[in-house]
Amino acid sequence: MEGNKLEEQDPRPPQPTPGLMKGDKREEQGLGPEPAAPQQPTAEEEALIEFHRSYRELFEFFCNNTTIHGAIRLVCSQHNRMKTAFWAVLWLCTFGMMYWQFGLLFGEYFSYPVSLNINLNSDKLVFPAVTICTLNPYRYPEIKEELEELDRITQQTLFDLYKYDSSRTLVAGSRGRRDLRGTLPHPLQRLRVPPPLHGARQARSAASSVRDNNPQVDWKDWKIGFQLCNQNKSDCFYQTYSSGVDAVREWYRFHYINILSRLPETLPSLEEDALGNFIFACRFNQVSCNQANYSHFHHPMYGNCYTFNDKNNSNLWMSSMPGVNNGLSLMLRTEQNDFIPLLSTVTGARAMVHGQDEPAFMDDGGFNLRPGVEISISMRKEALDRLGGDYGDCTKNGSDVPVKNLYPSKYTQQVCIHSCFQENMIKECGCAYIFYPRPQNMEYCDYRKHSSWGYCYYKLQADFSSDHLGCFTKCRKPCRVTSYQLSAGYSRWPSVTSQEWVFEMLSRQNNYTINDKRNGVAKVNIFFKELNYKTNSESPSVTMVTLLSNLGSQWSLWFGSSVLSVVEMAELIFDLLVITFLMLLRRFRSRYWSPGRGDRGAQEVASTQASSPPSHFCPHPTSLNLSQLGPAPSPALTAPPPAYATLGPCPSPGGSARASSSAYPLGGP
Repeated sequence: MEGNKLEEQDPRPPQPTPGLMKGDKREEQGLGPEPAAPQQPTAEEEALIEFHRSYRELFEFFCNNTTIHGAIRLVCSQHNRMKTAFWAVLWLCTFGMMYWQFGLLFGEYFSYPVSLNINLNSDKLVFPAVTICTLNPYRYPEIKEELEELDRITQQTLFDLYKYDSSRTLVAGSRGRRDLRGTLPHPLQRLRVPPPLHGARQARSAASSVRDNNPQVDWKDWKIGFQLCNQNKSDCFYQTYSSGVDAVREWYRFHYINILSRLPETLPSLEEDALGNFIFACRFNQVSCNQANYSHFHHPMYGNCYTFNDKNNSNLWMSSMPGVNNGLSLMLRTEQNDFIPLLSTVTGARAMVHGQDEPAFMDDGGFNLRPGVEISISMRKEALDRLGGDYGDCTKNGSDVPVKNLYPSKYTQQVCIHSCFQENMIKECGCAYIFYPRPQNMEYCDYRKHSSWGYCYYKLQADFSSDHLGCFTKCRKPCRVTSYQLSAGYSRWPSVTSQEWVFEMLSRQNNYTINDKRNGVAKVNIFFKELNYKTNSESPSVTMVTLLSNLGSQWSLWFGSSVLSVVEMAELIFDLLVITFLMLLRRFRSRYWSPGRGDRGAQEVASTQASSPPSHFCPHPTSLNLSQLGPAPSPALTAPPPAYATLGPCPSPGGSARASSSAYPLGGP
């Protein structure tokens, strides 16, 4: 009773039992029920960075929370294996179809397609340059004797091959055929073609042989040509033609080029340099032309040429109105004076329309003007802008083309091709071709100095035509091209009723002696048909914006999601990689670091003294029942390994004293 009284009069306030959370009850008196274990931190508390423990957990989390349609069906139908399999196959097929479409879209984008945009503009236009040539190669006084000798040898050759005496028609005032003594290298020959092995036709009758010195030869039996050999005569071939006219012209042209290359570099002014000897009248926009509006040059095959409104003109012509009266009008003299009949077989003039900063390639883009007619040529301007880089194989200024520009003009494809041929000519043959510009310190080809240049030239020409030289591959198209579409109309000029007074006025004003009225003059009008010009420009057909739009459309079509869904997929892939890395790291540590570590830990626990337990370790309160305590065993034998699951804060000293004071009287004497 006294003990009970002492217990009731204990002046110390009751101390809370450690380990109890809010809402737990305790017994005020006695030992009461066993107190609850201390609360551990929950695993659901989110850390700064955390990852899922397994692939299954990651997959379930993704399917339950993603915005991609159909993914949640893989989780909600997990108790129905048939539905789960169906949705899994459907989801994978949809995923594959979407990425197949992605592959097509990326393939289209990286093929760099272009779209052609056509724009129609209207404005004042710069009149193009116009080049007119006489079609009459000039006989230079410095080489006049050599040309006359060539004419006489040609006359002898025609007689030897065809029994034709051309002394009256080809060479005026030449000596008779019997006086010819000169010879030239590479003579023109008639070559018999061997008959086919399986020839179906029989030999011709002997009755159809030579009659009156006029051989009747079947053209299928022979060809005309001349022999060309290399430097040491080890390789030769015949340059042959089935037409005698073509053979004679080409043979004459070959020797004419050699003679022309012997001209000195500095020549005096040409005798036929006066504009009035070729052009009777010139007007542009109803205003007469002057000497400042044209420039002159000589072409080996087309004679004297005049270029109007070229880049050297101080004031370029502008067209503000279309029509024949607002263009260039020329009255030409087409009568041939001292011409070379074996070199030029046509009469009239040759014209070409081109840009101011482009050379006049009369062989490539020129057209002939017929005598005795008025030709009206209407023009229409067109411009083309190509995309370079990955979208097309074009060059802006030719600086990235591996061919040196030999012309004093801007880059064009024709300029590059001719320059490329000249480079190969100089490299292979050791001399320059006279039709193209030559570099400094380089001579034009002449068989007196370069005996085998003809052999080299014709071989090179065959390789050039078949693109074995690579000129057509090297010379890329310019990114910007301006061209003129031409259409022509013809009418007789002058008319029968007006030709009398027209020719009379020309003879009085220009000292023009009329030999052949119909073939002596021609008129040409060049003008813009309309001031509207078309611009064709290329643009990328699939841009980056278009690609992203198409990708988004496909993604929405197959999964009904957005860009954020793509981020979710990226996050899923990242989590998969991290979980895989952690699992591999855990396996690596368990294999190379864990063995033997458990034995060392057990030895450390067994050697721990009981009198010095860890500061954070306290026995469970139920082990303090003094009535159940027996003799104290040896600390080294009775100390168990620490139970980390039951570690908790130690009871307060006050609480322990109260428990001891309340229990002591019961067990005391």
